[in-house]
Amino acid sequence: MAHPARPQETLGVAVVGFGWMGRVHTQAYARVRHHYPHLAVRPELVVVAEEVPGRGEEAAARFGFGSAVRDWREVAADPRVAAVSVTAPNFLHREIGVAMAGAGKHLWIEKPVGLTAEDARAVAGAVAGAGVQGAVGFNYRSAPAVEAARDLIAAGDIGTVTHVRVRLFSDYAAHPDSALTWRYERERGGSGVLGDLASHGADLARFLCGDIAAVTADTAVFLPERPRPADATAGHTRAAGGVPGRVENEDYVGCLLRFASGARGVLEACRVSVGEQNAYGFEVHGTKGAVFWDFRRMNELGVSRGTAYQDQPVSTVYVGPGDGEFAAFQPGAANAMGYDDLKVVEAYRFLRSIAEGVPHGATLTDAVRSAAVLDAMARSARGGTWTDVQP
Repeated sequence: MAHPARPQETLGVAVVGFGWMGRVHTQAYARVRHHYPHLAVRPELVVVAEEVPGRGEEAAARFGFGSAVRDWREVAADPRVAAVSVTAPNFLHREIGVAMAGAGKHLWIEKPVGLTAEDARAVAGAVAGAGVQGAVGFNYRSAPAVEAARDLIAAGDIGTVTHVRVRLFSDYAAHPDSALTWRYERERGGSGVLGDLASHGADLARFLCGDIAAVTADTAVFLPERPRPADATAGHTRAAGGVPGRVENEDYVGCLLRFASGARGVLEACRVSVGEQNAYGFEVHGTKGAVFWDFRRMNELGVSRGTAYQDQPVSTVYVGPGDGEFAAFQPGAANAMGYDDLKVVEAYRFLRSIAEGVPHGATLTDAVRSAAVLDAMARSARGGTWTDVQP
């Protein structure tokens, strides 16, 4: 049974899987002490686990891990490790997450926490049963502007929420030479763009407007074949000339939402949107106003509120030190924060959870609820009907 850390305790941490996201987690651990000097625990990079030959050793030399191993099971057995970041491919989330929690390790795991809601529930159950802290990589909810929007909605500044639109468009898989990695396989990547981007969308919609009760969805594969890579890959690489293979999961999802509150919504995500680079955001409309956010202008909100109703203007609001964790990064409004800063916020909340013994930030419960929405989307797309979200 894990216990809250003592003040100023050094906490041994490990990273399992060292692709791009593993690097982002590692850098967040390195930076968190600078942005949060009064944090009660100090992360120490103990070990990195990566099965690709040489990649772990390179990470250890570059970022200062004490050692590198090929097998993540060595991390679970390592008494020096108190907390683990799991940034391995989706199909490994359940096995690794359950094992780490069972070994008494606090767990910061990337979304979608497995391939299904059942996988997410298994990891959540293991974390709860072991009495450890669990955090999930829903980084977009950590943007100060998103937290400010949530506060504005909760305060009733835009009235009662009527309808919501969440969009996540990207071109990272738009090139026909994009390598056929695990991401495009049903067995290892799961539900394609649903687990990759729509998981963030489901979490944002819930974070802002409450639970989603039912969905109706449509999905499509627009690039049915991709070339197989010759070597190990990291991130979104190309494999021109490789042997073609079939894409097994979705490039696109469009979904109508019914919230438990009675509000309606639209969630749309696509990984092959030519001309779109990280076009993520939301529009939330209410009976008295609206609020708008675009990740590419992460530190701004569009806000319409007042009593005019018709022809009511929209103002641009720059977030500042009073919003979310902005003050830990910038001294005044309109100074920009970036993507990696959001992972530092996640690291801080994860470590604070360990230090205080109570959760801060996105938890495994949030992962389960997002995954339940994704499962309902997949069932709806197969059946062509409205589908209830199973809690």
